[in-house]
Amino acid sequence: MPGLYLSRLTLSHYRSHKGAALALDARPVAIYGPNGAGKTNLLEAVSLFSPGRGLRRAAAQEMARRPESLGWKVTGHLHSLHQIHEVEIWSEEGQPRQVKIDGKAASQVALGRIARVLWLIPSMDRLWIEGAEGRRRFLDRMTMSFEPTHADVSVAYEKAMRERNRLLKDQVRDGHWYVALERQMAEAGVAIHRNRQKALEELRAAQEAAETAFPTAELELTMSEGEMPETEEDFREALHESRFRDLAAGRTLVGPHRADLYGVFAAKGVPARDCSTGEQKALLISLILANGRALAREFGAPPILLLDEVAAHLDAGRRAALYDEVCALGAQAWMTGTGAELFEELGDRAQMIEVTEAESISKISGKGMA
Repeated sequence: MPGLYLSRLTLSHYRSHKGAALALDARPVAIYGPNGAGKTNLLEAVSLFSPGRGLRRAAAQEMARRPESLGWKVTGHLHSLHQIHEVEIWSEEGQPRQVKIDGKAASQVALGRIARVLWLIPSMDRLWIEGAEGRRRFLDRMTMSFEPTHADVSVAYEKAMRERNRLLKDQVRDGHWYVALERQMAEAGVAIHRNRQKALEELRAAQEAAETAFPTAELELTMSEGEMPETEEDFREALHESRFRDLAAGRTLVGPHRADLYGVFAAKGVPARDCSTGEQKALLISLILANGRALAREFGAPPILLLDEVAAHLDAGRRAALYDEVCALGAQAWMTGTGAELFEELGDRAQMIEVTEAESISKISGKGMA
């Protein structure tokens, strides 16, 4: 199977890294070192090779190394389906980040066409017990991995909904002001819903087809009230009929922004929110792996995986099973942990990189140094 991986990664004035250069192959990358050394910053830099704001959802100015705040740059040689792309991502003096692919200015969606990057970070551990917004974001990241244009339709929907909500808050009752906005919301909203449903179908198929050491999840897209209209005409009608309620609430009460991802621990029939902390973590790992297997079939190569502190709460047996599944998938998985011993089960199947910190500057050592 053709690979998807970074063979070179360089950072300049990025977060805690004043300068770093890594030379890599397609194997998993095990990054270890003390807390606060800059391990997650490396993963965040890799996450920028996909559409969106990265795994921390940070603004460009937040990524600049301080106290200089001069701007930052991340570059990489991305191997994708038998091609090698030179990707440059940077920001100057707090401006929105810019992208070049093979020397030409490119959009976020263009990154999604040549790369697929998935991540699991500690803040996601509470996914099943916190608000629906986080679960929608999790689902949309998976959806975007199958359909990069999902980002564009989501932005179009949010923009039109903000304008509609402004009219509602201002108590504008003249229907003519709403027609064009509701048409835009209907077009984008139905596309969002269909993309999400397709992504869930892909995940279900990937879970059913695989033998895995991790528990599988039954997933369902639910709405806070009622059902999501299936066609643009039905959605426009639903928005029209809901105007009176929406005026009273000061916001739009129907649409894909009201969706939620409901998960069940399949083997036990227990809702994910009622599972133990360990079970919830295992379900998330299972979904990331299923997403990876589905993409290997759909995209033609497994995605780059970013697994931050993923081994910390796994016992030795479950940890070894995770590494075996990552290697069987053939993904370049970037994994972090506080000690090298957490990656012993990988042996020579991974590249080992140590990150330390001195005088607020991250230092990198290991076989991955360029």
